[in-house]
Order: sequence, then C-alpha cells, then structure tokens
Amino acid sequence: MTISKTNSRVAYFFIVLAIILSVAACAEQSAPSAAREKIIIDTDIGDDVDDAFAVALALRSPELEILGITTTFGDTETRAKLLDRMLGEIGRSDIPVAVGAPTHVTNIFTQRRYAESGHFARASHPAAVDFIGEQIRRYPGQITLIAIGPLMNVGALIDKDAETFRKLRRVVLMGGSIYRGYGDVGYFPPHGPQAEWNIVNDIPSAQKLFASGVPLYVMPLDSTQVKLDEVKRGILFRSGTPLTDALTLLYHQWGQETPTLFDVMTVAYILNPKICPVQPMRIRVDDKGFTRVEDGAANAQVCLDSDSDAFFRLYMGRVAEP
Repeated sequence: MTISKTNSRVAYFFIVLAIILSVAACAEQSAPSAAREKIIIDTDIGDDVDDAFAVALALRSPELEILGITTTFGDTETRAKLLDRMLGEIGRSDIPVAVGAPTHVTNIFTQRRYAESGHFARASHPAAVDFIGEQIRRYPGQITLIAIGPLMNVGALIDKDAETFRKLRRVVLMGGSIYRGYGDVGYFPPHGPQAEWNIVNDIPSAQKLFASGVPLYVMPLDSTQVKLDEVKRGILFRSGTPLTDALTLLYHQWGQETPTLFDVMTVAYILNPKICPVQPMRIRVDDKGFTRVEDGAANAQVCLDSDSDAFFRLYMGRVAEP
C-alpha cells in the first residue's frame, strides 16, 4: 500500500512538472512575437535601389512587426505595385501597402518594369495618410515610423491630425546632411553639408517634422554612405532566395554599379543602435533644405558616424542567408 501511494505521488509530480515545462516553453515561444517592435515604412521605392534593400532587411528581421508599407513622392501607385510584387514573391502579401498622394517629379523611375509586370498587383490600396493615422490610433505610443523617402505623407498627417501624429513612439529618418555631403565618406576633411534628397524634396514637411515634438532619430549623409561592393553583391545575389532574386532584378533595372545603402541604416539602427550611435542635437531645416545645427534644446538624436563592418555583418548575415 505504501509503495502504491509513493508511485502515485511520483507520477503526480512528473505530471505537474510536465505541465509547468510545457507552459514555460509556450511562453518562451510567444515572447519574441509579443516583444516585436511595430513599424511602418514610408518609402519612395523604385528610383534609387537602396529602399528595396532596406525593406529586405526589415522583412528578414523577426524583431520587427511590419504593420504596413506606404509609398511617397512621384508615381506612388506604381511604387505600391512594385511592393505588391516584391512582397508577393516572398509570400508576404499579408503586409498592407498604402499609397501616398502622387506628385509631379522629373527623376526616372528606374524599376518601373518590375513594378508593372502585373505579378501580385492588388486591386486597390488604402490612402497612406489615413492608414498611418489608423495604425497610430490602434497602437498609440507603440509605432516606429521609418521615413526613407521625401516627407509628403508625414507633412500631410501632421496637417490633418497633429495630435495623432504625436502618438508615434518615434520616427527614424534617413535625411539631412550635418557636416558631410554626398560623396564625402570620411577619408578627407569634410567639404561641407548639402541639401539632402529626402529633405529638399518637401522642405515644409521636413520643417513640420523637426518641430513636431515626436522623438526623432536621424541618419544623415554623414553616417549612411555605405557601399555595397562587388564582392558583397556577388554573395547576396548568389543566395538564390525569392528575396535576393527580387533584389537582383531590381538592382539590374536600377542600372548603376555600386549601390549606396543610405536608407538601410535606419533599419540597421533599430536592430542594433551601436551600429550608428546617436547624440542629441537641435536641428533646423532652412528654406533651402539644409539641416542646420543650432544652440538650444535638442529636437533630434543624430548619428554622425556608423560602423560599416558591423552594418554589413548584420545585413549579409540576415538577407544573404539561404
């Protein structure tokens, strides 16, 4: 009788232990999903090719929950079709794509053929400003807006509903030029700042963003001119995944040799802030689109120098992985 009771207690102990371990395992599995950072990417994908490389890194980063991708500047509908195809090719058509208001531009949409292939094109897309606003209201204080294009959607949302815009967790921006301009990668004394593309193409919206009071993290030209050289391109394009195949096609349609991965630094910073350490600065956008440093209380955290080796270890380790 004593032996029987002992066996029952042992069996009961192991049953309880199994339940506890099972619950712990489930909690561990669900933790990464619960902790993922909610992001929206606002992009002018389709002109320069770095936007596509930025989207690719976000897609291969389980720490990030992509609530949607919005298009800005120029032919925003065709940009959305490009995203439709890119997302469809990798089985991520679940990610919403929203369209900003079109604007007249003179630059060349280099990756138009990829976008207009018809593969995975959606019947319609929601308006970008409405979509971003809805997501902020759904997740107040939780969303990081990654701004890697001219700031039309940002300015329009501030005009429409500044209170909602201020409920963003933060904006991580590729934009501006503090001490270094285009082509100045740090080997020689800086030749001085320039009016950077994403700022100068909508100066009023940039001014509104820097005055908005939303936590702002800025990756300017000073820290984003990292080059995807021939060796790294070869490794990446030989991976042969649906995602790297899409990047290969977009790269060849872009038609130049060595991409500068300006926009990718925003995503890399979110994943590992040590890659592009920031410092507080007060920035004013002047009427010519220059980002001027001023005295006074900081309105932005700005990265002036990045670790390119760490950047590519992160990027290649994720996007080039089979």
